[in-house]
Formats: sequence, C-alpha cells, structure tokens
Amino acid sequence: MRSRLVRSMLAGVTLLAGTLLGASTPGAQAVDVPAEFGTDWHDPVTAAPPVGRPHTASCQVTLADARFRDFTPYRGAYTPPEGCGDRWSKVVLRLDGKVKGRQYDRLGSLRVGGVEILRTSTPEPSPDGIEWHVEKDVTRYSDTFRAARDVEMLIGNVVDDTFTGVIDVHVTLAFYAGRPAAPAPDRVLTLAGAPTGTTLTTPRNSERIVAEVYATGSGGGCEEFWYLTVPDPAPYSCTAGDGPYREVRVSVDGRLAGIAAPFPHVWTGGWSNPFLWYVLPAPRAFDVRPVAYDLTPFAGVLNDGRPHRVEVSVAGVPAGQPGWSTAVNVLVWRDPHRARVTGALTEDTATALTDSSRYTPGAEHRVATEAGHRLTVSGYLDTSHGRVTTTVTRTLAHTSVHRWADGETRDGLDAVWSDDETVGVTGHGPARTTRTHRTYTMNGATTLGPDDRLRTVLTLGDRASVQTRADGRRAAWSRLDDTYRGDAAYTLNVPRDQRHAVGTSAERYRLGGSGGCHDRSLATVQGVLTEDRDRC
Repeated sequence: MRSRLVRSMLAGVTLLAGTLLGASTPGAQAVDVPAEFGTDWHDPVTAAPPVGRPHTASCQVTLADARFRDFTPYRGAYTPPEGCGDRWSKVVLRLDGKVKGRQYDRLGSLRVGGVEILRTSTPEPSPDGIEWHVEKDVTRYSDTFRAARDVEMLIGNVVDDTFTGVIDVHVTLAFYAGRPAAPAPDRVLTLAGAPTGTTLTTPRNSERIVAEVYATGSGGGCEEFWYLTVPDPAPYSCTAGDGPYREVRVSVDGRLAGIAAPFPHVWTGGWSNPFLWYVLPAPRAFDVRPVAYDLTPFAGVLNDGRPHRVEVSVAGVPAGQPGWSTAVNVLVWRDPHRARVTGALTEDTATALTDSSRYTPGAEHRVATEAGHRLTVSGYLDTSHGRVTTTVTRTLAHTSVHRWADGETRDGLDAVWSDDETVGVTGHGPARTTRTHRTYTMNGATTLGPDDRLRTVLTLGDRASVQTRADGRRAAWSRLDDTYRGDAAYTLNVPRDQRHAVGTSAERYRLGGSGGCHDRSLATVQGVLTEDRDRC
C-alpha cells in the first residue's frame, strides 16, 4: 500500500526551505520534517503571483470584520474612500482569515451593492490554528465603489462540540490613484427580479457588454464533485442522468448567447483527503474566478432601453437537483459620444451538443465520456466611430475515463476539459482578434486498503494561452500553467492522533508573456514548507 516515497517520509528527513514570500535557493534554510503530520502545520500559501500595486497615493477602506459560526450573513455599509478621488488606477481586495480547532472547508461570497466581488473557500484548520490571506484585483468593479453601498458577506459554517472552528475574516479595499491600464467598465450591473434575478436593462449607448458568472458546484451533494458523477445505470454513489459533462450557459430572451466549461474546483477537503490541501490548496480554491462571456454581439438587442430576460443554466445537472451557485455581474462600456447606439444580432449558431458516457461493467467499473459543443454569435453596432462588428466563437470539449472497484475502495479519474474562444472585432481601427485556449486537467485516484488506510494521489492542471493580433500582427500574449501534485495517506475511523498521516504536495505557477514573468514553485512534506523557489 505504501509507496517508496511514503516510506521515506515516515523515516523523517531534513530538507531546504526558502522564505514564505518567494525566496530563491540562496535564501534557503534547513528545516526538520516530522515523520508524520502533527497538531500544527505551515499556514496555507499558494504559488500564484501577488497583485501588482502601483507606486501612487492610496487609501484603504474596511469592508468586513466578521466571525462566522453559522449561516447568518455579515451585513455592513461601504463608504467610498476620502482623499483618493473617484477614479483609480487599481483597486485591490485583501481578505485575512484565521481559524483553529476542527472544521470543514466552507464556501463564501462577498457582495457590495449586490455585486459579487469575491467568491472563496476556506482552508481546514490545525488544532493549533492557521492564518491565510487572499488578494484580488477588483478594479473592474470601480463603478460599484464610487457610491455608498450595502455590504453582505457569508461563509456558511457550523460550530458545535465536534466542529469547533469559528472563521474570523477581515476584508479591506485599497484604492490607488491614477488611470487604470485598461479602461474600467462604465457600469457594473446585476440582474433584477426575484428571487435570483432574471432581467437586465443596459444603457442605450452600450458598446461592449461582458457577463461574468461565478459558477460553482457546491453544497455537500454530488454536484460538488460533478466531474465524478456517472450515468444512472452504473453502480456508483453519485449518479447524474447522462454522466459528468457540465456546461454553463447564458441565454438572452431565450436565445443561447454563451457557453463555457466550468472549472473543476477541488475544495480543501476534496478527494476524501484533507492532508493534500492543508498547506497548498488546489488551483483557484481561495480565489474563484468567474466565467466571462462577451455579449457584445447582443448589444444591438439589449440597447433598446427595455428589460431583457437573461438566464444562466448548467447543462447536465439532473432535473430538480440543486447544487450550483451562479451569481451574475454584467460589465458595460458606453460610447461617450453618442446617447444611443443601435445595431443588430446577425448570427447565433450552435452545433448539436455531443455528450456520450459509456459504462462498462466488470471487476473494475469504467465510464468513458466524450462531449463537445460549439457556438458562434455575431452582431454589429453603429457607434460614434463607425460600424463595429463583433464575432465570438466558443468551442468546448471534454474527455474523461472514470474507473472504480466494487465498494469504491479504489476510485480514479483521468479527465481533460478544453474551452477555446475567439473574439474578432472589425470596423474601427485595425481588425483585432483575441484567441484564448483554456485547458483543465485532473488525474488521480483514491485507494482504501483493508487496514482502513486511505491514500490519494492527484495531479491538477489549470492552463491558458491568450494571443491578440491587430491587422495580423501579434499585439499581446500570455501563457499560464498552474500545476498541483499531491500524495497523502492516513488511517480512517481512528482518533485524530492515531491517523499517522503523511503527505507531500507541490505547486508550480508559471505566467509569462508581454506583461512579464512569474515562475514560483512550492513544496511541502508533512505540512512543512520545504521549497519556495522563484525561477524568473
């Protein structure tokens, strides 16, 4: 059951570790690694780059000081900062959290004036307690921050004699004076209508419209692990109609306007093994990024001053089954020289959805899934600078093989999702085309031995490449590769101090392109940070 790697961890070793903030190897120091997890470990950290901050005057506002012990939301008030004007080069959100004792991972959100500006999940604590922080660039919500607003934050939690961890958070916004690198949206809208909002009224001079959807499968049911669900005939603990394919869709007045692959989030209790995540969370666990949809081809329809029905759905979820949260913000850029911009939707064409999950019974059960979908939408606007045509094509593909044994004593998945998007803009200035290729990967297995020893080995990938061309010449590019690897084992059904848990984890986050370089690697053994290397 135990690999050579796990046996070496049990023996105890001394390794090198840099400082938490990204020291290279010359700044390393020797650290002792225990033979197994104890009652304390390194505070959670990620290899993602910090938010860059300009060297200008700044102001800070506190959004929330809260202690979450149940499902009562924190409610407060936001007032714009004094002394920093109402136009900012950057706005940075920072969340500082702490928790101790015993607690599950929890999902949370923060809204200002009804606009969701953060979705996050929490780490699971050590008995001695942990602290962590999250940073996020929220400059695109500047329109929301220019007026006094209500604040609501919720991290639903349960505290009792068993689960003792109360989650403490402090959230601030830092405002930096100056002009942003790219024009921020003129308006940030939410959907109107009860109970969840279904209608949108845009300004009549909108010339670019982007919807963002914070889409997460969560809530403790099978949709939290939607990528592991199987078609109904298969003997598995989570069945879901046609299988694991999910697609987040946006429609306008009943017409399909956008499709996207949801990111396969793994929270900090995921894959039945919290020891994988105590120090290094899975990609995007602390900062859940919204899915973005360019709805500019529909601006000619939306700009009539009337409310339009905008709906978000998740294809593949069995009818009537809950488990997805899909908060929507709509970002609008206006034509400053025209009170009304007219236009038309000229194309809205989708291929038939392909979604096949084939179950093969046997000593090892097997479900092989292949799915895909393609959508093209196009429209024009007659703006103050001429007719501008925007065409968006999005192509989704998914393949996976899920294998498990009777009783699910072995449960493994090898899955790949791709989400390719091309946005072309013609008619004003050089023709511009932006191509984005996103790939998400998950490859791992959990094994439970007859001695109740559970082991999980898992690799996760979050990759994206973006290239913008103007009149055929490359104008900008970027490439992201965030890879996590973990291997952890512990004994089930015994007191915490008898679990004899061991585990390694590693993350390498690489981001390059015309904007610069970031390449940071982290590694842990038994909750000790053993590597922190900057390769740029």
